[in-house]
Amino acid sequence: MRRWFRKKAKDKKTRDLENEAVSPLEEESRETSAEPAEDALPVQEVQTPESDTPAPLEPAAAEDQPGGPAPEPEADALRPRKRFFGRIFRKEKPPAAEELAGGESLPDLEIRSLTPEELLEPAWPEGEEEIIDLEDEIKEGDPEVVKTRKRRFRRFRERLVRTRKSLAGGLERLFLGRREVDAEVLDELEELLITADLGVDTTLRLVEAIRDKVKRRELSDADRLREALREEMVQILSGPPAPPRTARPWVTLMVGVNGVGKTTTIAKLAHQDRSRGGSPLLIAADTFRAAAVEQLEIWGERVGAQVVKQKTGSDPAAVVFDGLDAAQARGVDVVYVDTAGRLHTKVNLMEELKKIHRTVAKKMPGAPHEILLILDATTGQNALNQVRLFHEAVGVTGIVLTKLDGTAKGGMALAVAHETGLPIRYVGVGEGMDDLQPFDPEAFVAAILD
Repeated sequence: MRRWFRKKAKDKKTRDLENEAVSPLEEESRETSAEPAEDALPVQEVQTPESDTPAPLEPAAAEDQPGGPAPEPEADALRPRKRFFGRIFRKEKPPAAEELAGGESLPDLEIRSLTPEELLEPAWPEGEEEIIDLEDEIKEGDPEVVKTRKRRFRRFRERLVRTRKSLAGGLERLFLGRREVDAEVLDELEELLITADLGVDTTLRLVEAIRDKVKRRELSDADRLREALREEMVQILSGPPAPPRTARPWVTLMVGVNGVGKTTTIAKLAHQDRSRGGSPLLIAADTFRAAAVEQLEIWGERVGAQVVKQKTGSDPAAVVFDGLDAAQARGVDVVYVDTAGRLHTKVNLMEELKKIHRTVAKKMPGAPHEILLILDATTGQNALNQVRLFHEAVGVTGIVLTKLDGTAKGGMALAVAHETGLPIRYVGVGEGMDDLQPFDPEAFVAAILD
């Protein structure tokens, strides 16, 4: 590099000495002869990748030369400039020097802004991720049933990744290199199911059912064992269907401990009712938690549902009574009662919940028509104690499992269904409004085993 600069300085000094000896007439003739050379210069320059030496500096303009006009440019300076961005935005074709071997030229590059319609266009085909409610009356054998289960299976498989890695990954390692089902395989299977948070009683039932089939020689290899395990799990999770909504308004009481997502679940259920053309009403009976009423009111505005509220500190039973009175007067379709979160071990709070239940039954005979217990899936086996005590207090009719997408303890759904006998109505697999899915046993089991 130093030699190059020394050579450059020496050439400049030589040119300056020559320019001093040039007459004015020669200078004028040189300027005249230099003008067409500048116009003939190509606009673009091709940079060859073979040369690693730096490109020579461009000569200064004639008027900037201290001793006169610039000499004729060297051979390297005659190369056209590439002007990469100019070719992109002006759609200019590359020069002939950039043609590929065989005569093929590089393709034209084009950058353009997307239209508003293209920005709003989904990444998947229209209707691909549409949620279809299994509660709708669909005839058995209808293709829509299969279509719905496939969509639910995709949603469960995407969101239950941690549970599937824990259970399905363990089964793969268990069956690796084994063809026969023996006592050792069954022992390892029992350990795997317990660690996947299925619970001791549920695990014993599953293993005993498989052991009986092995004794009857119904299971010959590991693949058949997986199918038998799937069938037993689906049987455990298959509870009675949700009752038809024959009353109007249909009153649903939402209960659970603190922080399980009752208010958010109510908003998602109301969103589903609004999408089906229904008119939900929300009763803010959580009058003790700070900003609980305001939170439910904001959710009501988002989903388009009416909200009945009173000031903070009011009697929850009185709020429920007024809310049911307003529901009957306005002719709404469904009512969701948001109760305060309470620990299942607090006797006085459980007595207050019983009072709310009696108030609803007194105001509307036959109500509440559904009592849904919200369970946080991350709590694991501790959820069983919550189910027992809440069921003893108000008679729970269904379970809603939330936060299944953030835990590897999704197997606790089988423990809850087996040890309590209560059906699972909904499962939460995300924070979006459409992420509260009606529970499908077959799609759920396929998502955590496959």
